[in-house]
Amino acid sequence: MTLKLETLPPPEVLAAVRAPFAAFGGTPVDAPVLLPLDLLLDLAGEAMRPRLMVVNDGVQPAALRPDFTIPVAQAHIASAATTARYTYEGKTFRAPPPSGERPVEFLQIGVESFGGDGDVATEDAELAAVAWEAAKAGGRDDLFLLLGDVSLLADFIQALGLPAAAATRLNRAFASGRGLDRELALAQAPDAAEPNGGRLASLLADLPEEEAAAVLGELWSLAGIQPVGGRQPAEIVHRLAQRSEARRQPRLSPAEADLIGRFIAISAAPKAALNEVDKLAREGKVDLDQTLTVWMRRLKALSAAGLPEASAVLAPGFVRPFGYYDGALFEIRSAALGPDRPVAAGGRYDGLLARLGGPEDGRAVGCMVRPVRAWTGAAA
Repeated sequence: MTLKLETLPPPEVLAAVRAPFAAFGGTPVDAPVLLPLDLLLDLAGEAMRPRLMVVNDGVQPAALRPDFTIPVAQAHIASAATTARYTYEGKTFRAPPPSGERPVEFLQIGVESFGGDGDVATEDAELAAVAWEAAKAGGRDDLFLLLGDVSLLADFIQALGLPAAAATRLNRAFASGRGLDRELALAQAPDAAEPNGGRLASLLADLPEEEAAAVLGELWSLAGIQPVGGRQPAEIVHRLAQRSEARRQPRLSPAEADLIGRFIAISAAPKAALNEVDKLAREGKVDLDQTLTVWMRRLKALSAAGLPEASAVLAPGFVRPFGYYDGALFEIRSAALGPDRPVAAGGRYDGLLARLGGPEDGRAVGCMVRPVRAWTGAAA
């Protein structure tokens, strides 16, 4: 396999981009290049599948690491440490999008921070400040900070008191990077309006899961289908059963769907965006005061860390295409490079540690920068 490579910045630019991470501190860590494909899909989400570089290592379907967060989190859990910081620098890999040629092997520099008992909002701001300083070190003067928060929508949905199945589906779709328009339509539709299922899917969903998995496996065998890097029959059937159960649950009202749609459409300067969130919460007669108070502390911490509010936008509907984020997150973008090529990014992923077999009450936040994109001489 021949990979398209980036042209690296000059040594002095790389040194400048590294400096904020060195000042922040952490134990240098390496990570395996090959990761199990199923693990990545379960944790990062199906939205990442088209961007993964899938290979066969002779044992199980695998992918070249798309980023460092998952393997560094695994290393942290294996260390049995409670509180730790790790820095890394190395190659990551993404398949090029259909829209055009881009490098598929690229350099990332980053930090992951685990544990701690300080203020979460301050911790988030510190990591965003590290990423901001590293991004600026490349020489660009057209950067801005895009802020989001997976938990903000989750809190809003919970406060609305939506049916549990509908709330779960909306939160899962949002966190995985899929658009919510389709999910909002499904959450209001009657059972017969469920698309893309087909009669076979409906029949399988109504069978006992073990029997349905055997039927699906037999159908694959008869059709000569060999699943490569995909879901196994038992997992597919389990998901069909979950969808079938969800269709039996109460629907969203048009008013509830409208509130959520307007919520995820908010995009403004941070304080103005929070004011709009507060207005929607009051309109929906829900209490988001605690959540909004945390965000006000976060904005104060961002300002204290030197991030200019004039260069920031808060969009509750913004989410990164990695399904493990479950709190505040951000991207640092360049006006010249556009939204599809962020210079730096990061966020909170507290729940990932438990999903990897670590502590249930773990805290985790990280950030990374693409030095080539930070460099003013780059077009990648």
